[in-house]
Amino acid sequence: MSDNYDNREKNRPQMPEQDNRQNDPNDKKTYRFRFNLNLLYLLIGMLLLGLMFFNDDNSTQREITYGEFQQYVRNGYVNRVVGYDDNSVEAYIKQQYVPQVFKQDSTKVGKKPFVVTEAPSRQSLGEFIDQETQQSHFDGTIQYKKRQNYFWALFWQIMPLVFFIAFMIYLSRRMSGGMGGIGGGIFNVGKSKAQLFENNGKEKVTFKDVAGLAEAKQEVEEIVEFLRDPKKYTDLGGKIPKGALLVGPPGTGKTLLAKAVAGEANVPFFSLSGSDFVEMFVGVGASRVRDLFRQAKEKTPCIVFIDEIDAVGRARSNRAAFGGNDERESTLNQLLTEMDGFGSNSGIIILAATNRVDVLDQALLRAGRFDRQIHVDLPDLNERKEIFGVHLRPIKVDESLDIDLLARQTPGFSGADIANVCNEAALIAARHGKNAVTKQDFLDAVDRIIGGLEKKNKITTEEERHSIAIHEAGHAAISWLLEYANPLIKVTIVPRGRALGAAWYLPEERQITTKEQMLDEMCATLGGRAAEELFIGRISSGAMNDLERVTKQAYGMTAYMGMSEKLPNLCYYNAGDEFGFNKPYSEHTAELIDNEVKRMINEQYERAKRILTENKEKHNQLAQRLVEREVIFAEDVEEIFGPRPWVSRSEEIFNANKISNEMKQADEAARKRNAEAAEGKESQTDAEPNVEANQPEQPIKAKE
Repeated sequence: MSDNYDNREKNRPQMPEQDNRQNDPNDKKTYRFRFNLNLLYLLIGMLLLGLMFFNDDNSTQREITYGEFQQYVRNGYVNRVVGYDDNSVEAYIKQQYVPQVFKQDSTKVGKKPFVVTEAPSRQSLGEFIDQETQQSHFDGTIQYKKRQNYFWALFWQIMPLVFFIAFMIYLSRRMSGGMGGIGGGIFNVGKSKAQLFENNGKEKVTFKDVAGLAEAKQEVEEIVEFLRDPKKYTDLGGKIPKGALLVGPPGTGKTLLAKAVAGEANVPFFSLSGSDFVEMFVGVGASRVRDLFRQAKEKTPCIVFIDEIDAVGRARSNRAAFGGNDERESTLNQLLTEMDGFGSNSGIIILAATNRVDVLDQALLRAGRFDRQIHVDLPDLNERKEIFGVHLRPIKVDESLDIDLLARQTPGFSGADIANVCNEAALIAARHGKNAVTKQDFLDAVDRIIGGLEKKNKITTEEERHSIAIHEAGHAAISWLLEYANPLIKVTIVPRGRALGAAWYLPEERQITTKEQMLDEMCATLGGRAAEELFIGRISSGAMNDLERVTKQAYGMTAYMGMSEKLPNLCYYNAGDEFGFNKPYSEHTAELIDNEVKRMINEQYERAKRILTENKEKHNQLAQRLVEREVIFAEDVEEIFGPRPWVSRSEEIFNANKISNEMKQADEAARKRNAEAAEGKESQTDAEPNVEANQPEQPIKAKE
């Protein structure tokens, strides 16, 4: 931050008189004193130490002989005697006799001046004091003490003060570093905490490092082009969007895309999080917003990237009963003002990222602030293949590795998930001492991420293993026999994570989902519970997760998607009620929804039992093989139930891509043959130029 501050000071516009003084070599450079809290603490500490050791309350002492001490006692000069265990003696002098002993006025020697001497022994000192007391020469008191360690006494006197000063310095530095201060501690708490990345960075991210996201990259390329050549757009009267909002699920590459924009545009890039504006002090957030845009205007053209903007851009509360966050709302108001306050051609572009666009304030999303919303969705099949190609570059993989298979095995994975899969596969291969990462390592990595760590040592009885096998075989059988159910990959009864068994499917990446597809998925999910009831005669708690998923899906189909018979074409989704306190339907409608959900689930449950009853023998074979092998794959299911008569959507996509690639290769081969044939004709023409040139000359001569 200090380097950024120096750069801003250098680039700050100066008045002409100041510029002339700076250019004058004979003029001395002046420095402005800046207040520092550490200096204040040091001065306070020195003042307290001075008061402790050099104030007027310190008493004067004088060292004398034991004979002089005895004489002072006989003369009545002493009012108190202190004897220590090392035979040293302190005798405190009465105020009226101070001039006779110290040869000074009593006002200059302190309140309790004393003399120091050494007695032969404590016994002789006591006998002498008793004798003088009996003779009325000494009317004071005598005390016997143990000599203290002055070092530790001084240490314990100074240590609390030192600890207090050190704590204040530490607190000042923490507030300076944690609140955006640069050199001034708490007084710079309102400074922006944005990190500035200049265009001369060593590690730059470009669009080549961002795989997939073709549509999103096309959207932001226009922003990059404007930063490179703004005159191209301004000459035609066009205006670049003031802001672009990257919207998408977590891990899809929104921040990486923003870094690529900065790397391609070669402009200063301010990066900060939405939570950096939030602070415990009132007014700090708005101050940081103002300071951020002030810095951005000094670095124009530039990009300001605000990650997780929903931390500060959440919709302002319209419920007076619940109150509101005044500090966050004032920060949002300042952000709205700054975004709509600079000119359209100023060269400042605001990029922001969020995965909760539904909670953002509508004033923030309007045209003139965030003109564009760029949706960064989860990668599809082809995009996952490209992402695997990027993350596999630094990994030493086996030559037989099929990237298409990896892309098919990871539906619903984001870019961050795919990077995690590649890294986990490399760790598994290294753990097994392999020289390269193989296909099995990647499959194990996917299982590890989805299902959790495999627990082979978990103790289960034969009855439990048989029950788990019956349950998982029910899922596998019904999903294989239904057209729209997700295709099976493998089934295992080895415990993973919190699950005692699991079945892996290849979800269909559909753009729209029909009612029949949802019902098939619901029926396959209920296959485990149906198999338990049919073939074991009792049900267990192993289907709890299945029942939860089915219930949520049935409620969604009934209340939101209008797929119920008694409540068709109705959606009761209430987007405005964030807390769910108000239901947009009556109690009678709620009862109808409950009845429809029960009916839908019961119908699919009976359907699952009917399918399993018709394929009882095949189901038992599959369950027995699962008990014997613990893990079975789609090939084993196909061997028992036969091949599926339906082609999955992923297979259709890959077949279409294969046909497209074959057609492209055929076209390229045909163009290559045509080019070679054309080159052959040209060479033949060059070899016989006179024959073709002389043939038309003969008839011309005949006419003449």
